[in-house]
Amino acid sequence: MNGSAPTWVDTHCHVYDERTPGGADGSIANALAHDVTKVIVIGTDADTTRLALDIAARHDNVWATVGLHPHDAKLGFDTIAPYVSGASADDLRSKRIVAIGECGLDFYYDHSDRAVQRTVFAQHIALAKQLDLTLVIHTRNAWPDTFDVLDAEGMPERTVFHCFTGDVDEAREAVRRGAWLSFSGIVTFNKADDIRRAAQFCPSEKLLTETDAPWLAPVPHRGKENEPAHVRYVGECLAQVRGEHLSDIARITVENAHAAFPGIAR
Repeated sequence: MNGSAPTWVDTHCHVYDERTPGGADGSIANALAHDVTKVIVIGTDADTTRLALDIAARHDNVWATVGLHPHDAKLGFDTIAPYVSGASADDLRSKRIVAIGECGLDFYYDHSDRAVQRTVFAQHIALAKQLDLTLVIHTRNAWPDTFDVLDAEGMPERTVFHCFTGDVDEAREAVRRGAWLSFSGIVTFNKADDIRRAAQFCPSEKLLTETDAPWLAPVPHRGKENEPAHVRYVGECLAQVRGEHLSDIARITVENAHAAFPGIAR
Protein backbone atom coordinates (compact mmCIF):
# COMPACT_ATOMS: atom_id res chain seq x y z
CA MET A 1 0.00 0.00 0.00
CA ASN A 2 1.33 3.41 -1.04
CA GLY A 3 1.02 5.88 1.81
CA SER A 4 0.77 8.84 -0.58
CA ALA A 5 -1.77 7.30 -2.95
CA PRO A 6 -5.51 7.93 -2.62
CA THR A 7 -7.44 5.19 -0.82
CA TRP A 8 -10.69 3.58 -1.91
CA VAL A 9 -13.68 1.64 -0.61
CA ASP A 10 -15.27 -1.21 -2.53
CA THR A 11 -18.84 -0.96 -1.27
CA HIS A 12 -20.10 -4.08 -3.05
CA CYS A 13 -18.42 -7.35 -3.98
CA HIS A 14 -18.91 -11.12 -3.85
CA VAL A 15 -15.39 -12.39 -3.18
CA TYR A 16 -16.69 -15.71 -1.81
CA ASP A 17 -17.40 -16.63 -5.43
CA GLU A 18 -14.86 -19.19 -6.66
CA ARG A 19 -14.12 -17.09 -9.75
CA THR A 20 -12.58 -14.31 -7.64
CA PRO A 21 -8.84 -14.04 -8.44
CA GLY A 22 -6.86 -15.17 -5.42
CA GLY A 23 -9.98 -16.30 -3.61
CA ALA A 24 -11.62 -14.34 -0.83
CA ASP A 25 -8.57 -13.87 1.38
CA GLY A 26 -6.14 -13.35 -1.49
CA SER A 27 -8.33 -10.74 -3.13
CA ILE A 28 -8.75 -8.84 0.13
CA ALA A 29 -4.97 -8.80 0.59
CA ASN A 30 -4.46 -7.63 -3.00
CA ALA A 31 -7.07 -4.92 -2.51
CA LEU A 32 -5.14 -3.56 0.46
CA ALA A 33 -1.94 -3.66 -1.58
CA HIS A 34 -3.70 -1.46 -4.16
CA ASP A 35 -4.98 1.10 -1.64
CA VAL A 36 -8.49 -0.33 -1.31
CA THR A 37 -8.66 -0.12 2.46
CA LYS A 38 -12.25 -1.20 3.12
CA VAL A 39 -14.46 -3.81 1.46
CA ILE A 40 -18.12 -4.77 1.90
CA VAL A 41 -19.03 -8.35 0.97
CA ILE A 42 -22.64 -8.82 -0.04
CA GLY A 43 -25.03 -11.61 0.89
CA THR A 44 -27.50 -12.71 -1.78
CA ASP A 45 -29.05 -15.74 -0.06
CA ALA A 46 -28.57 -17.76 3.13
CA ASP A 47 -25.39 -19.51 1.98
CA THR A 48 -23.62 -16.42 0.61
CA THR A 49 -24.67 -14.37 3.62
CA ARG A 50 -22.96 -16.94 5.84
CA LEU A 51 -19.86 -16.81 3.65
CA ALA A 52 -19.83 -13.00 3.72
CA LEU A 53 -20.05 -13.03 7.50
CA ASP A 54 -17.22 -15.57 7.71
CA ILE A 55 -14.98 -13.42 5.51
CA ALA A 56 -15.76 -10.29 7.53
CA ALA A 57 -14.90 -12.17 10.73
CA ARG A 58 -11.42 -12.94 9.34
CA HIS A 59 -10.53 -9.42 8.21
CA ASP A 60 -10.67 -6.19 10.19
CA ASN A 61 -11.16 -4.17 6.99
CA VAL A 62 -14.14 -6.19 5.71
CA TRP A 63 -17.86 -5.96 6.55
CA ALA A 64 -20.86 -7.98 5.44
CA THR A 65 -24.52 -7.66 4.49
CA VAL A 66 -27.55 -9.93 4.90
CA GLY A 67 -29.83 -10.21 1.89
CA LEU A 68 -31.85 -12.19 -0.63
CA HIS A 69 -31.29 -11.27 -4.28
CA PRO A 70 -34.47 -10.83 -6.32
CA HIS A 71 -33.45 -13.86 -8.40
CA ASP A 72 -33.80 -15.90 -5.21
CA ALA A 73 -36.84 -14.17 -3.73
CA LYS A 74 -38.76 -17.40 -4.38
CA LEU A 75 -36.70 -19.02 -1.61
CA GLY A 76 -38.49 -16.83 0.93
CA PHE A 77 -37.40 -14.02 3.22
CA ASP A 78 -37.41 -16.42 6.16
CA THR A 79 -34.27 -18.09 4.77
CA ILE A 80 -32.11 -15.07 5.61
CA ALA A 81 -34.03 -13.48 8.50
CA PRO A 82 -32.41 -15.73 11.16
CA TYR A 83 -29.07 -14.00 10.62
CA VAL A 84 -30.44 -10.83 12.21
CA SER A 85 -33.57 -11.90 14.09
CA GLY A 86 -33.54 -10.41 17.57
CA ALA A 87 -30.11 -8.86 16.98
CA SER A 88 -29.19 -5.79 18.99
CA ALA A 89 -27.04 -2.99 17.64
CA ASP A 90 -24.11 -4.51 19.52
CA ASP A 91 -24.81 -7.90 17.96
CA LEU A 92 -24.80 -6.39 14.49
CA ARG A 93 -21.58 -4.57 15.22
CA SER A 94 -19.86 -7.67 16.52
CA LYS A 95 -20.96 -9.65 13.44
CA ARG A 96 -19.78 -6.74 11.23
CA ILE A 97 -23.19 -6.49 9.53
CA VAL A 98 -23.61 -3.05 7.98
CA ALA A 99 -26.54 -3.43 5.57
CA ILE A 100 -29.59 -5.36 4.45
CA GLY A 101 -29.46 -6.56 0.84
CA GLU A 102 -28.78 -6.87 -1.90
CA CYS A 103 -32.46 -7.00 -2.54
CA GLY A 104 -34.89 -5.45 -4.97
CA LEU A 105 -36.51 -6.21 -8.30
CA ASP A 106 -35.13 -7.84 -11.44
CA PHE A 107 -37.68 -7.92 -14.24
CA TYR A 108 -35.02 -8.70 -16.87
CA TYR A 109 -34.55 -12.34 -15.88
CA ASP A 110 -37.72 -12.87 -13.82
CA HIS A 111 -36.14 -15.82 -11.98
CA SER A 112 -38.71 -15.20 -9.24
CA ASP A 113 -42.36 -14.22 -9.68
CA ARG A 114 -42.71 -10.44 -9.79
CA ALA A 115 -45.29 -10.32 -7.02
CA VAL A 116 -43.00 -12.41 -4.82
CA GLN A 117 -40.09 -10.10 -5.63
CA ARG A 118 -42.10 -7.08 -4.56
CA THR A 119 -43.18 -8.74 -1.30
CA VAL A 120 -39.64 -9.83 -0.39
CA PHE A 121 -38.26 -6.40 -1.31
CA ALA A 122 -40.79 -4.79 1.03
CA GLN A 123 -39.72 -7.17 3.79
CA HIS A 124 -36.09 -6.12 3.35
CA ILE A 125 -37.09 -2.46 3.54
CA ALA A 126 -38.97 -3.05 6.79
CA LEU A 127 -36.01 -4.96 8.25
CA ALA A 128 -33.52 -2.25 7.31
CA LYS A 129 -35.67 0.33 9.06
CA GLN A 130 -36.24 -1.88 12.08
CA LEU A 131 -32.50 -2.50 12.56
CA ASP A 132 -31.39 0.97 11.40
CA LEU A 133 -29.21 -0.58 8.73
CA THR A 134 -28.49 0.59 5.21
CA LEU A 135 -30.60 -0.89 2.39
CA VAL A 136 -28.69 -2.11 -0.69
CA ILE A 137 -30.86 -2.27 -3.81
CA HIS A 138 -30.53 -4.25 -7.02
CA THR A 139 -32.88 -3.08 -9.74
CA ARG A 140 -32.98 -4.12 -13.38
CA ASN A 141 -35.71 -3.29 -15.90
CA ALA A 142 -37.85 -2.35 -12.91
CA TRP A 143 -37.28 1.31 -12.09
CA PRO A 144 -40.96 2.39 -11.79
CA ASP A 145 -41.82 -0.61 -9.63
CA THR A 146 -38.72 -0.14 -7.48
CA PHE A 147 -39.66 3.44 -6.73
CA ASP A 148 -43.29 2.40 -6.15
CA VAL A 149 -42.30 -0.13 -3.49
CA LEU A 150 -39.90 2.30 -1.84
CA ASP A 151 -42.53 5.02 -1.75
CA ALA A 152 -45.20 2.67 -0.41
CA GLU A 153 -42.97 1.26 2.33
CA GLY A 154 -41.05 4.44 3.15
CA MET A 155 -37.36 4.93 2.48
CA PRO A 156 -34.88 3.70 5.08
CA GLU A 157 -32.65 6.46 6.44
CA ARG A 158 -29.79 5.16 4.27
CA THR A 159 -30.38 3.54 0.87
CA VAL A 160 -27.85 2.62 -1.83
CA PHE A 161 -28.60 1.77 -5.45
CA HIS A 162 -25.83 -0.69 -6.17
CA CYS A 163 -24.30 -1.04 -9.65
CA PHE A 164 -26.27 1.97 -10.84
CA THR A 165 -27.35 1.44 -14.45
CA GLY A 166 -29.95 4.13 -14.96
CA ASP A 167 -29.77 7.39 -16.89
CA VAL A 168 -30.12 10.90 -15.49
CA ASP A 169 -33.89 10.56 -14.95
CA GLU A 170 -33.47 7.50 -12.74
CA ALA A 171 -30.51 9.08 -10.97
CA ARG A 172 -32.55 12.19 -10.24
CA GLU A 173 -35.44 10.15 -8.82
CA ALA A 174 -33.10 8.09 -6.63
CA VAL A 175 -31.22 11.12 -5.31
CA ARG A 176 -34.48 12.99 -4.71
CA ARG A 177 -35.39 10.20 -2.31
CA GLY A 178 -32.06 10.57 -0.53
CA ALA A 179 -30.28 7.54 -1.99
CA TRP A 180 -26.63 7.09 -2.88
CA LEU A 181 -25.63 5.89 -6.37
CA SER A 182 -22.90 3.26 -6.46
CA PHE A 183 -21.05 2.99 -9.77
CA SER A 184 -19.34 -0.19 -10.96
CA GLY A 185 -17.03 -1.09 -13.82
CA ILE A 186 -19.94 -0.71 -16.22
CA VAL A 187 -19.33 3.04 -16.16
CA THR A 188 -16.06 2.37 -18.05
CA PHE A 189 -17.73 0.35 -20.83
CA ASN A 190 -17.71 1.83 -24.31
CA LYS A 191 -21.49 1.89 -24.77
CA ALA A 192 -22.38 3.10 -21.25
CA ASP A 193 -23.01 6.73 -22.17
CA ASP A 194 -26.27 6.76 -20.19
CA ILE A 195 -24.51 5.65 -17.01
CA ARG A 196 -21.73 8.20 -17.53
CA ARG A 197 -24.39 10.90 -17.86
CA ALA A 198 -25.84 9.74 -14.54
CA ALA A 199 -22.36 9.80 -12.99
CA GLN A 200 -21.83 13.32 -14.23
CA PHE A 201 -25.18 14.40 -12.80
CA CYS A 202 -24.82 12.67 -9.43
CA PRO A 203 -24.30 15.13 -6.56
CA SER A 204 -20.83 14.65 -5.13
CA GLU A 205 -22.17 13.71 -1.71
CA LYS A 206 -24.15 10.78 -3.20
CA LEU A 207 -21.36 9.15 -5.22
CA LEU A 208 -20.03 5.67 -4.35
CA THR A 209 -17.64 3.15 -5.94
CA GLU A 210 -17.90 -0.63 -6.16
CA THR A 211 -16.68 -3.58 -8.20
CA ASP A 212 -19.46 -6.20 -7.93
CA ALA A 213 -16.51 -8.60 -8.18
CA PRO A 214 -15.95 -11.12 -9.63
CA TRP A 215 -18.23 -9.67 -12.32
CA LEU A 216 -18.16 -6.47 -14.37
CA ALA A 217 -14.40 -5.95 -14.51
CA PRO A 218 -13.69 -2.38 -15.64
CA VAL A 219 -11.67 -1.36 -18.66
CA PRO A 220 -8.76 -2.22 -19.05
CA HIS A 221 -9.63 -5.59 -17.48
CA ARG A 222 -12.98 -6.06 -19.16
CA GLY A 223 -13.68 -9.69 -20.02
CA LYS A 224 -11.57 -10.99 -17.14
CA GLU A 225 -12.60 -11.85 -13.60
CA ASN A 226 -12.94 -8.84 -11.32
CA GLU A 227 -11.62 -8.17 -7.81
CA PRO A 228 -11.82 -5.33 -5.25
CA ALA A 229 -8.36 -4.02 -6.22
CA HIS A 230 -9.90 -2.83 -9.49
CA VAL A 231 -12.26 -0.33 -7.88
CA ARG A 232 -9.73 2.44 -8.55
CA TYR A 233 -10.45 2.11 -12.28
CA VAL A 234 -14.05 3.03 -11.54
CA GLY A 235 -12.76 6.04 -9.64
CA GLU A 236 -10.51 7.05 -12.52
CA CYS A 237 -13.46 6.96 -14.92
CA LEU A 238 -15.62 9.00 -12.55
CA ALA A 239 -12.88 11.60 -12.27
CA GLN A 240 -12.63 11.85 -16.04
CA VAL A 241 -16.39 12.00 -16.59
CA ARG A 242 -16.89 14.63 -13.89
CA GLY A 243 -13.79 16.67 -14.73
CA GLU A 244 -12.45 16.30 -11.20
CA HIS A 245 -9.11 15.31 -9.70
CA LEU A 246 -8.70 11.62 -8.89
CA SER A 247 -7.67 12.42 -5.33
CA ASP A 248 -10.91 14.36 -4.84
CA ILE A 249 -13.02 11.49 -6.17
CA ALA A 250 -11.21 9.10 -3.84
CA ARG A 251 -11.70 11.35 -0.82
CA ILE A 252 -15.35 12.06 -1.59
CA THR A 253 -16.31 8.44 -2.25
CA VAL A 254 -14.58 7.25 0.94
CA GLU A 255 -16.39 9.92 2.96
CA ASN A 256 -19.65 8.93 1.30
CA ALA A 257 -19.07 5.25 2.01
CA HIS A 258 -18.64 6.10 5.69
CA ALA A 259 -21.90 8.07 5.58
CA ALA A 260 -23.82 5.41 3.67
CA PHE A 261 -22.44 2.56 5.80
CA PRO A 262 -21.66 4.05 9.23
CA GLY A 263 -20.53 0.69 10.55
CA ILE A 264 -17.37 0.78 8.43
CA ALA A 265 -16.39 4.20 9.81
CA ARG A 266 -15.87 2.91 13.34
